[in-house]
Amino acid sequence: MNLNLMNKTALVCGASQGLGLACAVELASLGVSVIVASRSDDKLRAVVKQLDTSKGQRHQFLILDLALPEEVKKTVSAFLSKGNVIHILVNNAGGPPSAAMIDTDPQELEKAFRTHVISSHVLAQLVVPGMVKEGFGRIVNIVSTSVKQPINGLGISNLVRAAVANWAKTLANEIAGFGITVNNVLPGYTNTDRLNYLFSKQASDQGVTKNDILERTIASIPTKRVGEPAEFGAAVAFLCSPAAAYINGINLPVDGGRTGCL
Repeated sequence: MNLNLMNKTALVCGASQGLGLACAVELASLGVSVIVASRSDDKLRAVVKQLDTSKGQRHQFLILDLALPEEVKKTVSAFLSKGNVIHILVNNAGGPPSAAMIDTDPQELEKAFRTHVISSHVLAQLVVPGMVKEGFGRIVNIVSTSVKQPINGLGISNLVRAAVANWAKTLANEIAGFGITVNNVLPGYTNTDRLNYLFSKQASDQGVTKNDILERTIASIPTKRVGEPAEFGAAVAFLCSPAAAYINGINLPVDGGRTGCL
């Protein structure tokens, strides 16, 4: 199986922690030079230092606030103008606030759409020309199992994740002929700060302990545990590899089998 990604460069968004960091770590292990991106300068510097360099990789970071697409465009355009090529794009942003849809502030909807949809589109427009010239490209979007089955209490996330998934499927059909694949990976319950936040909020809202929420959740997962970030990162890294060249336009749940539909 060809998993060799030496001499490839990846831009991984939201890479200062959680799932984005896990993706950066796994891609670096396959030989990728990783550009980690988020809003946190200090965290990104620490991430760059922990990534594998045994295959001659040269890791960097970019400060990106995905809620500001025009700023994202300026920063990445400047990077590419120096002759750099990005072969792999991992679109990833922190989850929006949890709330019932009827209670959601329209401004929060607008912000989430900018963060998850518009910035993903802007980044794709910037990096695809270089991928076309190289004859190789991978775009992986970290979305949610809500793409297949909406999750109660996560109205904003349900909306924008579905928008990203449909955007990605459309794009996948358009550019696959250039050796570029576009896929979505759908995390289930995974051991991250985001999950801790959601469980804490649910516990507060329901008047129970966070451990009660955790036990109830684990009972609903066929594997009887939550996932680990490294397991998710491995799935993303595989989709970026040469071995996955014929996988295009899919929604891949990494959820221990919890999602109740095909």
